[in-house]
Amino acid sequence: MRQTITLLSLISLFWALSQGCKCRKPNGGGDNTNIDMGGFPDAVGKILVGKCATAGCHNAASAVNSAYLRLDTWTALFEGGANGAEVVPYSPDFSPLLYFVNTDPARGVVATPTMPYDATGTNPNHLSEAEYNTLKDWITNGAPDKDGNVAFATNPNTRQKIYLTQQGCDLVAVIDAATGLVMRYIKVGTSPGTESPHCLRTSADGQYAYVSFLNGTGIQKIDTRTDQIINTATLGSGSWNILYIAPGDSIVATSDWTSNGRILYARASTMTGIPEYTGSGAGLFVYPHGIASDLAFDTAFITAQYGNVVYRWSPKAPYYRKVSINGQPPIATNANDKTSPNPHEILMVPDHSRYFLTCEGTNEVRVMDAHTDQLLKVIPVGKLPQEIALSHTKPYMLVTCMEDEEGLGPKQRGSVYIINYNTYEIVKVIRGDFFQPHGITVDDINGRFYVASTNSNPDGPAPHHATACAGRAGWYNIYNLNTLEPVNNRRYQVSVMPYSADVRFKP
Repeated sequence: MRQTITLLSLISLFWALSQGCKCRKPNGGGDNTNIDMGGFPDAVGKILVGKCATAGCHNAASAVNSAYLRLDTWTALFEGGANGAEVVPYSPDFSPLLYFVNTDPARGVVATPTMPYDATGTNPNHLSEAEYNTLKDWITNGAPDKDGNVAFATNPNTRQKIYLTQQGCDLVAVIDAATGLVMRYIKVGTSPGTESPHCLRTSADGQYAYVSFLNGTGIQKIDTRTDQIINTATLGSGSWNILYIAPGDSIVATSDWTSNGRILYARASTMTGIPEYTGSGAGLFVYPHGIASDLAFDTAFITAQYGNVVYRWSPKAPYYRKVSINGQPPIATNANDKTSPNPHEILMVPDHSRYFLTCEGTNEVRVMDAHTDQLLKVIPVGKLPQEIALSHTKPYMLVTCMEDEEGLGPKQRGSVYIINYNTYEIVKVIRGDFFQPHGITVDDINGRFYVASTNSNPDGPAPHHATACAGRAGWYNIYNLNTLEPVNNRRYQVSVMPYSADVRFKP
């Protein structure tokens, strides 16, 4: 029954998307001086309301046949369409509306069919270069309404947001929790080349977010009130993978995912390094990845990506030990031996008494006692388990299984396992509108969780539109934490390889 409902939902969504680009010919001619501008600035309203929100197209009566996108009012535009945000303030390069009204590749991305739609093929209604530039300049300046108000700009100190790295594009997408839409894009990195923002974590007080880079030289710090980068910790060349923020927000730790890896700490306040808390070289860490700690931040727990090891390390003591997670002699190797557990990510339960490990080699979640290092439970899950998210209002751990194919169609791949971290029972397995899901985060305040599909494999669904970055666009879905069902049928498309997610405020 569940598969039938999902299939019908997908068919309905596909129909809406296919119809969304085939509106009736708009009323041509005239200077549009007598139309209601819908709250847009006059020059913008003449284009969007006068040429796009016409009969059979992007107005209140016809939006159901136009990918649910309304362009008749400024407020409706920022409710988005079937594919998420069409305009992202200050980001013309990543506002799909511009792709569909563009006729010149020299200006940027061109998506088809060109809007306003013209069934005759003679293109009398396509926007002029001047009209295109009017829209682009408007978006560059924040896409304000006629009174200068910018969408999502109110309540900067308290607005709930979700942050999502775009690993293929050196971007962080900022999602407004109230609407589920991308409200801003933050350009990250310090060099012209792609640095691949990998992991993002927010501070416990919700005031800052931190980003690490696979191909970069450190960590960047974002002020979540302004969504601006305010500092960078320069750590040197490395493959900086997972970030971990110590209890109390005092220290930010990151792992250098190499065969002779390192764990580096930086002061969160100043983003300067702390040499005495650095385990570097000398073969201490072989492909270190996930990081957790005890509540006092005296002891760190670090996964060795290849093998059966969690490093138990206290730089203050000093103390260093390899913990076997499967009862066999502890071995951390340079090779991806798929017969070993290969612990990927680690996450503590709220009281720090136990930790969960996603084991991508054996498709399991292993539960370890944080005090005795004893294995407590092995929980079989889907193929290639990756990230873990924690709910603070329900006893749930949510695990993305990136390559799970059980019971899925050709354009679906991956699942989310909901596990009760007290009883170790699997509450539900969600096989939804995913393709290679990786990042996941829980917004307990609004009772939702977000799942990001990387869609990096060419076998995945074709994106609704291209992006300004090279590569295949991915998306995120939003689920109700209480029902564990999708909140809607939207596939919120973003840029290339959405990877790591975290929510701003946690209970």
